[in-house]
Amino acid sequence: MKLIVLAKPIVLFILTVSSTVLFILLSRPSNQSSPRPASMAARSFVLWLHGLGDSGPANEPIKSLFTSPEFRNTKWSFPTAPSTPVSCNYGAVMPSWFDIHEIPMTSNSPREEAGLLKAVQNVHKMIDKEIEAGTNPSNVFVCGFSQGGALTLASVLLYPKTLGGGAVFSGWLPFNSSMVEQIKPEAKRTPILWSHGIADNMVLFEAGQAGPPFLEQAGVSCEFKAYPGLGHSIATEELKHLESWIKTRLQSSS
Repeated sequence: MKLIVLAKPIVLFILTVSSTVLFILLSRPSNQSSPRPASMAARSFVLWLHGLGDSGPANEPIKSLFTSPEFRNTKWSFPTAPSTPVSCNYGAVMPSWFDIHEIPMTSNSPREEAGLLKAVQNVHKMIDKEIEAGTNPSNVFVCGFSQGGALTLASVLLYPKTLGGGAVFSGWLPFNSSMVEQIKPEAKRTPILWSHGIADNMVLFEAGQAGPPFLEQAGVSCEFKAYPGLGHSIATEELKHLESWIKTRLQSSS
């Protein structure tokens, strides 16, 4: 993975996921469950959206932690964001789903809704393609870390169908309250899992805490989990909980 050293500490956004992936591989349990035939597992789709400055392939080892037989028929997708100038890094070009104006992110940080909505359209195309291929929308899950988590939230809330769920890791609310009017009733039935480290100094914990009240007011179900001592990174504990969370929502194959 290409690393970019910049004047501001945005390099932490680039490094945290790679270290997380390495930690996952080293701590992976050896006593995996015996797989059952793939035909018994429902077809499902997990779309993972990376953080600022990262790449899709660098996150692919995450799927190795999902060892339950329910994931035998799961298709994983790890797209890479287009490389564009990022304002908080003095215009440096790096993989970015939309522009970010300041670091650290707080509950009051400025939003870049125009670029966000363009990114949402691209995510929707990926979801549409998988549904057209035969996956039940209830078995489609969108997950993301940091900037990818913010995009995850916007993508599932603005999608016209009810999905299996959206999982936000160290993310934030990327739009203003006026966007609530665009959330369709079907999207409000898509559950949200929000995980955030209390020690996060890049996307402050307060930015994560602002999410659940907003979603509750919009009529969206959200499970919020805080992780003491966790900085701007993903812990194996979070991903194991995600595995269980998705398993309970997968629709059985017919």
